[in-house]
Amino acid sequence: MKQVNTFAALAALTMFAAPLAAQQDSAAEPSKGETELAKLLEGRVAGEPQNCVRTLPSENINVIDGTALVVGRGKTIYVNVPQHPDSLDEDDVLVIRRHNGSQLCRLDWIETRDRFGGFYSGNVMLNDFVPYTRAEKGSGEG
Repeated sequence: MKQVNTFAALAALTMFAAPLAAQQDSAAEPSKGETELAKLLEGRVAGEPQNCVRTLPSENINVIDGTALVVGRGKTIYVNVPQHPDSLDEDDVLVIRRHNGSQLCRLDWIETRDRFGGFYSGNVMLNDFVPYTRAEKGSGEG
C-alpha cells in the first residue's frame, strides 16, 4: 500500500515540476515584447495604477506583441498588461466598446480582429493602467 502512495506522490511532483522548470527557463530570457516595453519605459517612473485613462479619438493604442497595451499622452504613457497578454498580436485591430465616453477603462470590452482578413481573433480583458512619467532631470545636482 505504501508503494502506491509513494508512486502517486512522485507522479504528482513530476507533473508540477515540469511546468515550473519550463516557466523558470522562459523567465530567464525576456521575450521580444518584454524587451520592447522595457526600452519604452527607460527613464520613466511608475505611478499609482488607475482604472481608466482619458483617450482622444486620434490617439493610438499601441499593441506590444504578447505583452501589453500602451496609450501615450505627452510625457506620460499608460501601460496595461491584460489578463492574458500572450494573446496580444500587433497585427490585430482593436475594436473597443467603451462604457465611459472618452475614457478607456478596465471594464471596457475589447475584441481583436485580424488586420488582413477582418475576422474575429479574440478578446482582451484589461487590468489597471499604470502611468509612467519621464523622470525629472536632476535639478541642482552637481
